[in-house]
Amino acid sequence: MWLSEQMKRAAPTTDVSLGVTTIEGEGAGVLARGEARDLPIYGPGGYVWLPAGGEDVLVIRGGPGGTERCVGGSRQSAAPEGMQPGEIFLRGAGGNGIYLKRDGSIILTGAGAIEGSLSVNGEAYRPCRCGAEEEA
Repeated sequence: MWLSEQMKRAAPTTDVSLGVTTIEGEGAGVLARGEARDLPIYGPGGYVWLPAGGEDVLVIRGGPGGTERCVGGSRQSAAPEGMQPGEIFLRGAGGNGIYLKRDGSIILTGAGAIEGSLSVNGEAYRPCRCGAEEEA
């Protein structure tokens, strides 16, 4: 019985620390209590993010003995003025953003391009060619 207790697997543990990205992109390198490389990156469902070099990131250690590590996110920037609980703001590195508001409205900032089709109120969007017919 004593021998079987000694052979038990180590219980999974979890540890969290703040680190700085040393290698950016997929398979990030992070300096947090030593450097770890090729860490997987996790985020909320549907959200894709690659940390930039020098960015403060959250490193989560887990598994038996805390040997499995991943990057879980970064320090969030300031919320837009007047942002309400439940609203979502996605901010890009170039100053662009998507703001999903509680009232159902969407605010897009930055230059944009639409790839594919666009419907407005269920109808295919056709841009106005105002004045183009008159000139032809």
